[in-house]
Amino acid sequence: MSNIGENKKDSGFHWMAPGFVSVMAAFVGNFVIMLLKALGFAVSGSSSLFSETVHSFADTANQALLMVGIIKSRRAPDENSSYGYGMERFFWALISACGVFFIGAGITVYHGVSALAHPHEVFFEPIIFVILGVSFVVELVTFSLAFHEIWRERKDRATIREMLRDGDPTVLAVVYEDGVAVFGVFVAVLGIFLSYITGDLFWDAIGSIVIGILLAWVAVVLILKNKRFLVEKSIPEEVRSRIIEILESDPMVERVHDFKSSVVEFGKYRAKCEVEVNGSILFYELSNGDMLKDDYETVKEDYQEFVRFCVEFSDRVPRVIGTRIDELEARIKKEIPSVRHIDIEIN
Repeated sequence: MSNIGENKKDSGFHWMAPGFVSVMAAFVGNFVIMLLKALGFAVSGSSSLFSETVHSFADTANQALLMVGIIKSRRAPDENSSYGYGMERFFWALISACGVFFIGAGITVYHGVSALAHPHEVFFEPIIFVILGVSFVVELVTFSLAFHEIWRERKDRATIREMLRDGDPTVLAVVYEDGVAVFGVFVAVLGIFLSYITGDLFWDAIGSIVIGILLAWVAVVLILKNKRFLVEKSIPEEVRSRIIEILESDPMVERVHDFKSSVVEFGKYRAKCEVEVNGSILFYELSNGDMLKDDYETVKEDYQEFVRFCVEFSDRVPRVIGTRIDELEARIKKEIPSVRHIDIEIN
């Protein structure tokens, strides 16, 4: 019947938007270490450092896309999008994940394979390990910030696995990308060190390929996560069950039919259903105590008065049902704030 509690967002962007702090910190951190790694590659010519440079470039570009998604998703509903722009968050996160796959993983693996086929001289300078050490610290800090946000928002989940499964895809992108980046630093250090002590550049090239494979894995995971939201994912079963329970607890509602739902943004849902009205309860609601008896005394001997009574009584029906449905929608919105839009229709 109506959309209760649509809670319009600010049309302007607010820095406290979910995920923004984590993504911004990751963006700044990855931009700085991208420059450091590029310097290290220029000095050494290491394939692993080249891969790490491309890795950080891809992460920086991707986090810029994530921020675009966060900003666009905060736009208030308008005539072009009645339910708001929350899905923009998932679209830009999907584009970001594709960037990880094609730019990060693709170029990195290609360079590693090229280094295997055509080895080139690598200069093992101490600054390489200093740069990788700084990169490790920065990546660990940004990873910790993003993981803490996921932990705080999904603390009701029993396991880390459930938090990673159901968390905000935008913040999860930072968790996965920077988590792999931390591990990638270890791979780069190991590849460079083994090449240094053995004199065989095979290990440096293999390090590059391993980093590329890790990036491809992260990209596929993030693409699948965002796809779940973009293909009209239904609301969680516990939320659906509670909405139906609230509706069927009302004496006027006989049963609920044709329940449909979707996600309008992360953690915000839209639901639509039809209800069958209990005719007996509706009649008692319409009779309003002794009012029906008074009406009877007025019209029992006057046909025209009886006709007018029937018209007035019929007019009460949609108003009484509409008022009750509005009350139910308001109750659902109050008890389950994540339900942003609720439409209840008469079967």
